Amino acid sequence: MYADTETIRRILKDTGDTWAVVGLSNNRSRAAYGVAEVLQRFGKRVVPVHPKAERVHGEEGYASLADIPFPVDVVDVFVNSELAGAVADEAVTIGASAVWFQLGVIDEKAYERTRAAGLDMVMDRCPAIEIPALNG
Repeated sequence: MYADTETIRRILKDTGDTWAVVGLSNNRSRAAYGVAEVLQRFGKRVVPVHPKAERVHGEEGYASLADIPFPVDVVDVFVNSELAGAVADEAVTIGASAVWFQLGVIDEKAYERTRAAGLDMVMDRCPAIEIPALNG
């Protein structure tokens, strides 16, 4: 419902390769850690965004999207649904092209606001599942 095939393809193939992963830390047991590895394997630059601002997978971390000193193409959101809308709003503010809410992250009002602002958005899907399927 919130992830048509064309939007998924556009984000993964055409939108750009710099992905800010909100919620990414060095905790290997968290889904964000493994998803970020898959994104890197498929040529994406992964930028960790977490209050600890840790270096993860060889990339410098930042405490917030606003702290990233270069353009971000896609904001991949691994925070709970109650916090996700604020992250989507921040993605609009920093000029990202797309927002991706992970599996189980659902905020319909944030989806509507983000789409109304002109960004592509996918909700309740995982790029680590979608990108291998898209690449055969």
